This record gives sequence, C-alpha cells and structure tokens, in this order.
Amino acid sequence: MTLLDHLQTGTTTICRAWSVTRRDGVVYGFTDHDLPLSFGGIDYLPDSGLTAKSLDLSTGLSVDNTEAVGVLSATYITEADIAAGRYDGAEVRFWQVNWADLSQYLLRFSGTTGEITRSGPQFQAELRGLTEALNQPMGRVYQRDCAALLGDADCGFDTSADGFRHEGAVLTSTGRSFRFAGLTEFDPGWFERGRLTVLSGEAKGQIGLIKVDRYDPGDIRVIETWTPVGGAVAAGDLIRVEAGCDRSLSACRYKFGNVPNFRGFPDIPGQDWLISTPLRAGVKDGGSLRS
Repeated sequence: MTLLDHLQTGTTTICRAWSVTRRDGVVYGFTDHDLPLSFGGIDYLPDSGLTAKSLDLSTGLSVDNTEAVGVLSATYITEADIAAGRYDGAEVRFWQVNWADLSQYLLRFSGTTGEITRSGPQFQAELRGLTEALNQPMGRVYQRDCAALLGDADCGFDTSADGFRHEGAVLTSTGRSFRFAGLTEFDPGWFERGRLTVLSGEAKGQIGLIKVDRYDPGDIRVIETWTPVGGAVAAGDLIRVEAGCDRSLSACRYKFGNVPNFRGFPDIPGQDWLISTPLRAGVKDGGSLRS
C-alpha cells in the first residue's frame, strides 16, 4: 500500500516531517509527531518545536514558498549558528508520512531557506521553492566596469597564485576588524574589495568582504570587513585574505594581467556624451562634460 492508498481509506495516521541540510553537510530532521521517526536514512526528532505554515504550490515557473517556525535550542538550531549564517541557503524538504507505517511517505516540498528572523527564543525561516534559482537576472549589462567576479569562470584568474592571497594567524579581532603582524610584502589597499575567510576556530568557514586594508604603527596590518563575520574569532585563529579587484580596466591590466578576460566595456559612451553639443575643442571620451 502506498501513502495515497492510505489517504483514500478515510482513517489516516499522518504526520509531517522536515529535513534540513546545511551547506556544511550537517543534516537535521524534525517532525510534528509525538515520537521520533526514522526513514530515508534520516532520524526525525519531535522535540524541536518546528512547524510550517500553509504551503503555496503553483504550476509553471512561479516560485513556491512557505515559512517554518521553530524554537531555538542548545542542541539543534542555535542562535549562534543562525547568526553565523550556517542555515543560509540550507536545503529543506517537507514530507507527509504515515507514522504507523514508515515505508509510506511522500515529498511535498523541496527548496532552500531564505530570510531568517529571530524574536526572543523563536525563529522564523522563509522557505523558497526550486524555481527560485530561475528568478535571477539573465544576460549582460553594458557598463564600463567588469561584470565578472574575481576568480569566477568568466574572470578565469587564479586567486591562489603567489602574491594574491595570504594565510596567517590573527593577533586580535573584533569580528569586523582583524589585526595581523607583518604582511609587509603587500601594499596597503592590496586586499580592499577582496575576501576574508576564517579557516579555524569557532567561526571556521565564515566569509567577510574586505572594506579597509591599511597599516598601523609597528607594522601591524589592519583589515576591516563591511559587516562582522559570524561566530567569534579568537587570537591565533587562521585567516585567509585574498586580493581585491575594483573591476576597472586598469586593475585588470596592471594588478592581475588579465585583460583578455575583461568583461566590461570601457569605451562605451556615457549619457553625458549622448546629450552633449558639438564643440570645436575638448575631449569626447564619454566622461563628464568639461567646459
């Protein structure tokens, strides 16, 4: 007998179950049944307090969505893990299952987590369907700066090359400001617009985008990120910093030597050029008009 056959009997023993697979590979299972369940290789626990609102399903390419509400716990979904971003983009699957016969279960929803909000001991997570991945801008934009991200398939630059990254222990950290000894082989500002990755400690795997890269007296290198990284970073934790790119043609040519892969249009006329009037003299390069 299948789950559909069971539903047609009129007397059912149905409950709901959710599996959450984080991007670091950690898997949790939850159920609204009053006893633990196990099927499909995952154990589903009843003590999470996780519930889901109505599921909005549609045909075509519309985005399916729902929300899950639960209670923070010291064992499973913790406030620290949510703040560290470990549940961002996690895979979520929602099942209907016959708790009296665990061979009968049906997948009702598959997607990822979106925005997660917290209020006291409770959290609320937006769930997005598989078609969410199609809800992205397509095509290219004609702009002066490069449209590629440093190191991606379009850029093609190897950021692991010598001179473009450094791994070392941090002296002190506030979660947003990181202080290192040395790094004198890199010019100030070399890592601005680059990426910082925590390689060890409580915040291992957390990433920050670099805003400021400067020297303090005593050969202390200070690197600040736009926002604090998730988790606590302690003295001695291993940090990797990678060179940044301002996406200009000059940076592509002189800093990275990667002009053949430049994905911008540096010679395209700007709006000022389109509305300008003829002049006997002056520079018409698409920039701001000069008198």
